[in-house]
Formats: sequence, C-alpha cells, structure tokens
Amino acid sequence: MLGAESLGKVAWARERLPPRQLERTPHGCLTCTDAGNDDHMAERKKRTASRWSQDVTEHSNALDLDGGVFTWEDPKRIAASLKQSAETSKRRKADAFRSALSMLVFYQNRAGKNLTRERRKVLDEAKDELRELFGRGRKNARRTTA
Repeated sequence: MLGAESLGKVAWARERLPPRQLERTPHGCLTCTDAGNDDHMAERKKRTASRWSQDVTEHSNALDLDGGVFTWEDPKRIAASLKQSAETSKRRKADAFRSALSMLVFYQNRAGKNLTRERRKVLDEAKDELRELFGRGRKNARRTTA
C-alpha cells in the first residue's frame, strides 16, 4: 500500500476510507475525518481557534448595539445603551443582564492589551453601572468602615 506522500492526500483517503467517510467535511476537506491526517486537522483547528472571536465580532447579531458604544466616554451612557439593547433583543439566549455584561466583557477581552488604562477604567466603570442598573450591586464598591 502506498503512503499519503506518493498518492496525494485525496487519493490516499479514497483508497483507505469507505464512501460514507469521503463526504466533504463542513470546511470542505476530504481528508480530515478518520483519514489519519492529524497534522491537517491540528493546523485547521489552530487557525479557526485563533479567529473565532473575529467571526463573532463580524457575524454575531445577538444584540443590536448603538454604533461606537464602546468608544463613548460616559460609563453611565454605555451601560444604559447596553441595557436597552439587551432588553429589546429577541435573539439573546441568556437573561438581559448576562447578555449585556457578556458583550462588554467580550469587547474588553477582544481589545486585550490594545486598550489604554483610561479606556479600561471607563469600561470597568460601565460594568459597575450595568450591575447597578440591573439591581445587582457594584462589584468594585468601596467599603466604608465605621
């Protein structure tokens, strides 16, 4: 039996796999499933795993956010906009609070090290405002001692 190098990956898969396994995978490859082509699948997973958040950013429609909401300077305005978007959305899966907070956290995580300290502070304050708007209490509230 000839190896994958001499026959080419597709011919090798056709030789080794039953017809039902030769159907194209969702990403269009013939050789990924059970064909012993682990290197290809590992590379494929690495590429898609590193881009999942970009895909969510570009294609998700869970909430209809106001344009530029995360660039606003007022944390109360950001929180109010996220709350309004989450409460009016019919496409969200979780409750409104979790959806709104998730969008804010997703944005912060996606921006990562590119967020300035000042921007991160504004967005963290927006999280606290969001918690307050939903009656959850501030997470970063300072305690006063008597």
